[in-house]
Amino acid sequence: MVRITEDLVRRRAEHNNCEIFSLEEISLHQQEIEKLEYLDKWCRDLKILYLQNNLIPKIENVGKLKKLEYLNVALNNIERIENLEGCEELRKLDLTANFIGELSSVETLKYNIHLKELFLVGNPCTDFEGYRQFVVATLHQLKYLDSKEIERSERIQALQSYPEVKQKIREQEQAYLLKRAKEKEEAQRRMRERKDRKEKQMEAELGLDSPDSLQYKENHQTEGEREQQMWRTAEDDEEDRRFWEEPTPYTPESRLETHRYIEEKRKAKDNIRGSKKREKPLPKLVTAEGKVLNINMPKLHFSLKDDEENNQFILDLAVYRHLDTSLLDIDVQPTYIRVLVKGKTFQLVLPEEVKPDSSSAKRSQTTGHLVVSMPKVKEIILAKQKLSTSVKPSNSNTTQKSTRSKQVEKLEVDPSKYSFPDVTKIIPEKEQIGQGPIKLQPEKIKETMKNLNESASAVQKIQGENIRRDIFVPCEALLK
Repeated sequence: MVRITEDLVRRRAEHNNCEIFSLEEISLHQQEIEKLEYLDKWCRDLKILYLQNNLIPKIENVGKLKKLEYLNVALNNIERIENLEGCEELRKLDLTANFIGELSSVETLKYNIHLKELFLVGNPCTDFEGYRQFVVATLHQLKYLDSKEIERSERIQALQSYPEVKQKIREQEQAYLLKRAKEKEEAQRRMRERKDRKEKQMEAELGLDSPDSLQYKENHQTEGEREQQMWRTAEDDEEDRRFWEEPTPYTPESRLETHRYIEEKRKAKDNIRGSKKREKPLPKLVTAEGKVLNINMPKLHFSLKDDEENNQFILDLAVYRHLDTSLLDIDVQPTYIRVLVKGKTFQLVLPEEVKPDSSSAKRSQTTGHLVVSMPKVKEIILAKQKLSTSVKPSNSNTTQKSTRSKQVEKLEVDPSKYSFPDVTKIIPEKEQIGQGPIKLQPEKIKETMKNLNESASAVQKIQGENIRRDIFVPCEALLK
């Protein structure tokens, strides 16, 4: 039986920050609730309450909701109107598609003086002769009945014929109550028959009919399971067909029975699915001979790198980027590594033995990959010697390249093959005679440099700074 719990109310009160003491509106529809309780204690300030499409058989525990203005209990198993006298502010009451046959119970709504709208469509009482006249004459405060406005003339006529209509309603109620008693007996009989069939089916499944069945199942387990499964499916199909094709009256009992039947089938399917999940064999991590196997249950991409410089193995496992690190469990052994990713095993055999105590694991902040570094047990020192020997040829190669680059290679071109004119000889050179800039007279520059060298040698023979100055003065003049 599904009941109203505090957790359910808080979950349905998200619009009020899950606070229930100050809640003014709540929707508890389609929750398969079978009893109405606790709301008058937890939610005293409720103004709007939705309880449609449940299995509530009785209106109760709402009398203390003084501020309640709208109550919707459509599509339930309610058979009479009661316990609403305390709802002083009730303005709208929806009882659509229930099982109200005691129309006289409408008289309890006289005390709800603010009640303006009432819905009774889909109830057995609406088939009674004089139903609308009785309700209109009984509830003077009503303005709308079944979404139809009550006019003043209609109310006057209903009040005039009220005694006769009331008598007819009483007689029809008595007939309906007798009919309901028979329906309840019929429903109890069907429940007993269904219970007996279920017990026989359970006995057949357990094998109580044949004592040799257990031994047979032990000897032929697989065949027995298949036959039993086929027999169960056939029985279930037959039971479903018989249940849904059997004509039954629409009563609170049949509605509750249908709901419980569907619930049983759903639970049976869930149990079958759960048993299949439980029966799923666990993967073999190590063979009977002790050989460790490679397993990749999470189906992740990975790479194992042999880092010879640092003498270690590096495993790069492409773990999901947004996966929480707490869902990873790493176990490094000398010959293999095992990683649990959300309970799924990734196992990889290593080419050489490693040091589990010196291993380290990190996660990339960009890609989320898991990087595990595992130092090898055997230390290799030959790596540096290889590097030193490999340097020598590289130096010789570089020297050869440098020498080659220093040697300038010139291309020989045959001038006879080209007929381009020599641009440098377009204007003939003229011999420059006479005075001119020093730059244009290289012969004079050579003579001056020769005189300077002779004067410099003469200066070296003379001692004293003053004499040197006198000698260098004409030299500077010559340069100018």
